[in-house]
Amino acid sequence: MLFSRNRILIILSLAAILGQPASAGFRRKKYENPIAKDTQQPDKVLFDKAINDIEHGRYEVARLTLNTLINTYDTSEYMAKSKLAIADSWYREGGTHAWAQAEAEYKDFKLFYPTMPEAAESQEKVCSIHYKQMEKADRDRQQAIRAEDECRLLMQEYPNSKFAPQAQQMLRNIQEVLALGEYKTGIFYHAKGSYPAAANRLQALVDQYPLFSQADDALWQVADSYNRMGDRFEDKAAAAYTRIVKDYPLSDYAESAADKLKEMNRPVPEADPVAYARMKYENENREKAPKISHVLGMFKHSPDTRAAAKSGTPAMATVRPTLPLSVPAALTASTTGGVSDVNAQVVTDSTALDTKPDARQNPPAATGATGAATGGAPGGSAPSGPAPDGSAARTDSAASVSQLPPPTNHTPPKSKKKANKKKEAAPQPSAPQASPAATTPAAAGTAPTDPQQPSK
Repeated sequence: MLFSRNRILIILSLAAILGQPASAGFRRKKYENPIAKDTQQPDKVLFDKAINDIEHGRYEVARLTLNTLINTYDTSEYMAKSKLAIADSWYREGGTHAWAQAEAEYKDFKLFYPTMPEAAESQEKVCSIHYKQMEKADRDRQQAIRAEDECRLLMQEYPNSKFAPQAQQMLRNIQEVLALGEYKTGIFYHAKGSYPAAANRLQALVDQYPLFSQADDALWQVADSYNRMGDRFEDKAAAAYTRIVKDYPLSDYAESAADKLKEMNRPVPEADPVAYARMKYENENREKAPKISHVLGMFKHSPDTRAAAKSGTPAMATVRPTLPLSVPAALTASTTGGVSDVNAQVVTDSTALDTKPDARQNPPAATGATGAATGGAPGGSAPSGPAPDGSAARTDSAASVSQLPPPTNHTPPKSKKKANKKKEAAPQPSAPQASPAATTPAAAGTAPTDPQQPSK
């Protein structure tokens, strides 16, 4: 009996220990940026307490403690670490709202401490925030585009950082997802029969993302689209076949592309040794998706990046849209000089607003020409002088009224019908008639005579 009671006490004790919350220490996640300096200064005590709260998941309490440290000890040596710890607490908390707050905090840390080694880490965390929220290729691409921009910025600003290789691989994964979305769009156009649009999309895809896992298939579809568009696009089709043979020698389409070039009487190029070595490395190190992933993939919001390249330099330029060949050449030539980008610059001249008014306030310059073409006053209005037949000319308002469209068969409401009947029933005052003596001189252009003055 005693043995069974002791066993029950032991089981209850273990259950109580295992049922403790995450703050008890068993689920502690160590902080990445600890300070090993052991002192009893008040700012150090506050910082250590906040770090302990972050490790145990008490993020709100940790942020309150860190804000107290920042507001109380503004010259503390832990100021920069405290601002970074606040951002890390939002990052660890997770979620859309928390990640947005973390991104703002990391951006502020880079702004205030751009020369610290942790600035590169802050940029890497911003890239990871958008990378974690990236959707599949056939869904919204906003987070993927933001992640591409942030990872590219990390590689440009901190090329020698320890986070640069990780950001480079993340950039390959991101561009694999973006390229897959463009590939699906181009294949849709090709299956629909819109070959100019398909060739334009797929050609721009291969030019922008040459490391795409299905770039060889995209080039094959490009060549097929040009072949279906007519013989005058044979050179572009041959260029696509040549690129398959040269840049993707281990592709399944390499032999077929070489045969196509022979049929066109075009030279078959040699395979690029660098491209051959890269494709061989990719085939040997590419992860194969398990069979169950095809079933579980539909329940995941994140894309599958196992087919992304593991070597090579990712694209560092932004995508520039191109025009398909179905657009007329005259329209293309007229728009080549235009620029769709908006640039801003600082104005140093303080009198620019007075000496250079807004151009939108000026009247259009073509009004005078329009009036001259219509034979009237500037602006196309009707002339106000006398008409050739001697009658008074119509004014602009009368001319505009005469140009109104004819009335429709719309039936007015009953209230308007009653009002019209009352107006018709009411007696209309007769207008005074002018005497012929008063109207004749005015029509003839002579001065009126006084009726009381005797005629000569």
